[in-house]
Amino acid sequence: MRHNCNTLILGAGAAGMMCAANAGPSTLIIDHARAPGEKIRISGGGRCNFTNLGTTPANFISANPHFCKSALSRYTQWDFLDLIARHGIAWHEKTLGQLFCDDKATQIVTLLVKELRQSEADLWLSTHVSDISHDGSRFHATLDREGRRMTVSARNLVLATGGKSIPKMGATGMAYDIARQFGHQITETRPALVPLTFSDAPFTALSGTALPVRASCDGVSFDEAALFTHRGLSGPAILQISSYWREGQAITLDLDPNARLYDMLRQQRQTTGRRNITTDLGHYLPAKLVTHLAASLGLAGNLADHSDARLAEITGALRGWQMKPTGTEGYRTAEVTLGGIDTNGISSKSMESNHMPGLYAIGEAVDVTGWLGGYNFQWAWSSGWAAGKAIAQAGDG
Repeated sequence: MRHNCNTLILGAGAAGMMCAANAGPSTLIIDHARAPGEKIRISGGGRCNFTNLGTTPANFISANPHFCKSALSRYTQWDFLDLIARHGIAWHEKTLGQLFCDDKATQIVTLLVKELRQSEADLWLSTHVSDISHDGSRFHATLDREGRRMTVSARNLVLATGGKSIPKMGATGMAYDIARQFGHQITETRPALVPLTFSDAPFTALSGTALPVRASCDGVSFDEAALFTHRGLSGPAILQISSYWREGQAITLDLDPNARLYDMLRQQRQTTGRRNITTDLGHYLPAKLVTHLAASLGLAGNLADHSDARLAEITGALRGWQMKPTGTEGYRTAEVTLGGIDTNGISSKSMESNHMPGLYAIGEAVDVTGWLGGYNFQWAWSSGWAAGKAIAQAGDG
């Protein structure tokens, strides 16, 4: 069985469906899953952190930090909010510009499916790719669908299958393999936005304890919450810094990011100096954490017995707690994949390959990784839109 189309999109996730909604006539989008947008559905605790009001190119990591600028400037967070409004989806802002659906994340999936169907794109689910080739003028994809093997011929092929994160949902390195087949380089890939682990499980007794921190590594810092776990560290600040951490490096936690603790302890010394210093510290930091740190910091005796210099020493240690993770929880829990298809081989305006005309790469498959907080969805919308508009403008060949 054979099927011809102008554009074949591999992957019915955020980027792929946005591309399908804009790519023009004779577009086919396929996915191995039984439902489209599965990562959208589970994101943001089921409410989908679909963009961030503060999105700028500075919120993305890439070997070429300039690459994302074109797509992000031509399809912005405000453009996606306009789309949300046209579909009547209510939303709210959480911290740091993060936008979530008031209701369910599936509203975003429904929106995208409506948009692509309005553009007369076809959506095939439970469809698997077994081979991709090019005959000099068109791509040919061998697919398995509903128990039948078939070949799809297309002028354009869009790689929108994402990265390696969350393999239980079927994530693979397919986009990388196909890109290599057509002459592209792949930058190093690794789990990102992922909890950090320690081989000696030092925080087991603290599991479930959370507090606001400043997490730093490699000259980058994030002020958000950290969460101690049985395996190590998680929480927004840790997920953020994990994208910059490498094996062998230490991270630093500032447990007093607002620099208030020293002055507070000095004031407390005037009124409750007879209390044990750990008791007073427990008013500002989680008690379990104070107990955990007591031995290493030499926390003993009454607060009144501690000089200004000693208080400065203690608070300085709390503001510069260094530790060396041994690893991460890996792709199993990583929200995204760092690295991917090298942007040197892709047009930043159209997302089209510089090596193979008609081949496009978008979304997480490309070496552009956003911070936590809706940035990766915005990259999906922007890059998918850019590729779709470029394909539509080129027309049906």
